[in-house]
Amino acid sequence: MAATSTNKQPLLVDRVLHYVVDLNSAAVAAIDVAGTNTALLIVDGVQQDGAIIEDIYSISRANREDTINLYLSSASDYLRPNEGIFIGQFKSSNTEGSKTHWESMPNVLAPVPHVGSSDGQFKALYVPKGKALWAARESSNLVIDGPILGCQGGWY
Repeated sequence: MAATSTNKQPLLVDRVLHYVVDLNSAAVAAIDVAGTNTALLIVDGVQQDGAIIEDIYSISRANREDTINLYLSSASDYLRPNEGIFIGQFKSSNTEGSKTHWESMPNVLAPVPHVGSSDGQFKALYVPKGKALWAARESSNLVIDGPILGCQGGWY
């Protein structure tokens, strides 16, 4: 892919990533980060390079729907109220073993082929260098059958 006339380079992935965690102990009481929480660090762009995440998914381990909150923060040791910013949420399935995806990921600028009358657009989450992606169930309880959360993408 060629650079533009202003000498900008395309975003190229150096190495892939795929992280999977269980959210048993990851809990945040509400959308806003306040007080004590047990959110889990998913992608650490504070200590490493930035990343592009092409898919965030959950696999349910119970017959209950859990709300999963996602945050960007400038800290990689603890999700603090003054540093963690809510960026979205999605629900796990209420059927054990079923998978759901975060369908509300931001749109990206990459062009898509035009097929039929669909005006589709690629979606991905950009985690810039200096930021970290955190996740937690929206709950104040710890569980033993929380959903599994996975994300897939690449470091650039």
